[in-house]
Amino acid sequence: MRKILSILCIFFLWNLNAQEPEKLNASEIFQEIKKLNFLGSVLYIGAHPDDENTRLISYFSNEKNARTAYLSLTRGDGGQNLIGPELREQLGLIRTHELLAARRIDGGEQFFTRANDFGYSKTPEETLQIWDKEKVLADVVWIIRNFKPDVIINRFDHRTAGSTHGHHTSSALISIEAFDAAANPNRFKEQLEFTETHQPKRTYFNTSPWFYGGDEAFEEASKDRFISFDTGVYFPLLGLSNPEISSLSRSEHQSQGFGSTGSRGNQMEYLEPIKGDTIRSQDVFEGIDTSWSKLEGGNKIAEILNQVEENYNFQDPAASLPKLLEAYKLIRELPNEHWRELKTKQIKNVIYASAGLFLEAVAAEASVTQKDSLQVNLEAINRSDFPIELTKVIIRPNNAEIQPEIKLQNNEDWQQEVSIKISENAEYTNPYWLKEGPGNGMYQVEEQKLIGLPETPKNNSAVFFLKFKDILLDFEKPIVYKFNDPVFGETYQPFEIIPQVSLSFEDDVVIFENDEPKNISVKVTSGKANVKGEVSLSAGKGWKITPDNHRFQLQQKGSSAIISFKITPPKDQNESFITPTATIDGREFSDKLITIDYKHIPKQNLVVPSKLKVARLEIEKKGELIGYIAGAGDVVPESLEQIGYRVTKLNAASISQASLQKYDAVVLGIRALNTVEELKYKQQALLNYVKDGGNLIIQYNTNRGLVTENFSPFPLELSRDRVTDESAEVRFLAENHPILNSPNKITKNDFDNWVQERGLYFPDSWSEEFTPVLSMNDKGESAKNGSLMVAKYGDGYFIYTGLSFFRQFPEGVPGAYRLFANMISIGK
Repeated sequence: MRKILSILCIFFLWNLNAQEPEKLNASEIFQEIKKLNFLGSVLYIGAHPDDENTRLISYFSNEKNARTAYLSLTRGDGGQNLIGPELREQLGLIRTHELLAARRIDGGEQFFTRANDFGYSKTPEETLQIWDKEKVLADVVWIIRNFKPDVIINRFDHRTAGSTHGHHTSSALISIEAFDAAANPNRFKEQLEFTETHQPKRTYFNTSPWFYGGDEAFEEASKDRFISFDTGVYFPLLGLSNPEISSLSRSEHQSQGFGSTGSRGNQMEYLEPIKGDTIRSQDVFEGIDTSWSKLEGGNKIAEILNQVEENYNFQDPAASLPKLLEAYKLIRELPNEHWRELKTKQIKNVIYASAGLFLEAVAAEASVTQKDSLQVNLEAINRSDFPIELTKVIIRPNNAEIQPEIKLQNNEDWQQEVSIKISENAEYTNPYWLKEGPGNGMYQVEEQKLIGLPETPKNNSAVFFLKFKDILLDFEKPIVYKFNDPVFGETYQPFEIIPQVSLSFEDDVVIFENDEPKNISVKVTSGKANVKGEVSLSAGKGWKITPDNHRFQLQQKGSSAIISFKITPPKDQNESFITPTATIDGREFSDKLITIDYKHIPKQNLVVPSKLKVARLEIEKKGELIGYIAGAGDVVPESLEQIGYRVTKLNAASISQASLQKYDAVVLGIRALNTVEELKYKQQALLNYVKDGGNLIIQYNTNRGLVTENFSPFPLELSRDRVTDESAEVRFLAENHPILNSPNKITKNDFDNWVQERGLYFPDSWSEEFTPVLSMNDKGESAKNGSLMVAKYGDGYFIYTGLSFFRQFPEGVPGAYRLFANMISIGK
């Protein structure tokens, strides 16, 4: 039973991570009191961040007062990033916190499985083969058994395999299977050491015009099998409509460009009953007891809380404290452990807000290392007349304790500074799902208690023990760091434990286009003051590194030293990794600290093994100077510099035909024609540049949302065609074309070891002026011939490619570099 209790606590307290502290106003407190009186829950299930229907999540949370959560099977690691260069695991971390930011707005909770978003998948069969289906199913069952939803709503239809992303259909298929498995004690027995079986009452599919191809088709479709209800309600206490809240939540998905404008008025939602007790009522909770009366001892609690709600004083929320504390005592006596722990957490938050309490533990530094001492400032204030005594504060995890035993008088601030010692075995602050490194289909997480949580529970916190007359309550607050920003004012950051030194390279990949040595620098950054030691590099067979090591000494915390080594590659084509090691007082360090800092999410540090991909390529090139117009974010310019090109990043608004003449090639970044509005007015200048002898290379764009349809000198239609199998056979349609022969002879070997996918959004229709160069397809599909299109136009070349160079370059894929060099060199 204690193990079950600990799991419940982790599920309920995951949101103790560093944010600006929540300070509820009187209207928001009243809303939370109403939620105390509702004992029903909804779990919405989809595949990715941004799949969720924020209108429904907000509706159930704020209108129905139900406990509502979104379960995203993945963290969106395989998507694109419109706000920066982060991809894969770093993008997954960004999207995780975008979901958490969205839930803070719409009132939902957030969960994940261990499934890795490996990129677009065309069928659920492929998805479930790459994922470990049983482990993903186990995770969904685990979350259902802990969250205990009455109702499950699937974002996607389990009956339409092949009509949408394979991840989408898989999320619905797994949800359907988990509905029964969660109640079966013979399924995933190992979980029952920590939790109990649970049988949801019913499952719905959340259909919409999207599944019918548009509003018109949906209007004409029969809706006899659906239930429907209006989610366009208005909340006077909040001053917002439900669609307005939904749009604010949706707009947190900034990395995906999902900014949304709020609306008002009716907003119908449609649900199809598909599993369980499929009552055809417009109320999804029809026939489900969501009142306190369903619990032994619940009627008395309901009576008290109804009085609190009826007599609530918006001018003086503290007037509710006597009744709230009375209800708290009864809740603690409930035999039902699930509802006891859930409602204890809820009512404690209401008591905290009603008393005008503010409790905080602020670290003197944003980060420390193992064995460091740390000053923490504790603060407590009671902004009510209710008698409250601060009896003690315990700092976790080392359990340092102080016992103020003082009465917190109305609006009299109490502060005290304490010193704590960080353990020499303290773990670095890091996302738990990345500690073992990502697999292709699944993240490796062995600790059952962590599975499902959106982020790592904070180990460093302060527990304040407060006595409300004769009732003792404890409130746990994470240790945070805050400072005054001259522009933004009071600014909060997570408090973190980091390595003594961080070792990083300027680039993730270094390409050697010949066997000449290069100087490669490693940056050593201190996590504390007065750090000294030596650093060395190691590499695979055939790579020579001199000298063997360098000494370093860093006086100030955060200071850095740039240390250079000479790297000589092998004579022949070869790939390897260079790894750095810093030795300090006999201890070895080999990690780098990555900082992700965007205004819409908390600042994040990621500690990962430091390594540098090095590749000795057999590569030749023609031309020297490249103009690059950035799109949605990639590292293609830096990658081209690796093979000896000089790259100038161009401002699309200021380009002209004359200004482009000096460039051997002009390259448009991924989705530039979707995201750079100025390109609408610059197509003629770009095409004239080609006509006068230039090479224009356009990387992939989506066919929806183009800033101009006239980007090509000849007819060229973009499609949704893509090849998701990164190892799919590549066939040469134009073996003698210069782009496959000069200056590098491209062979089938150049398409070995590609990652995630071959490419996406290929053209599927073109005029005779274009030459399709390559053919490829996923298993069981027709040939896709539009991945690399070349057309002679005037004296130059227009090239359109959907090949995923932006994914291959950061991984140092040799063939991708060789082919791109040929694209730049054509006609030279």
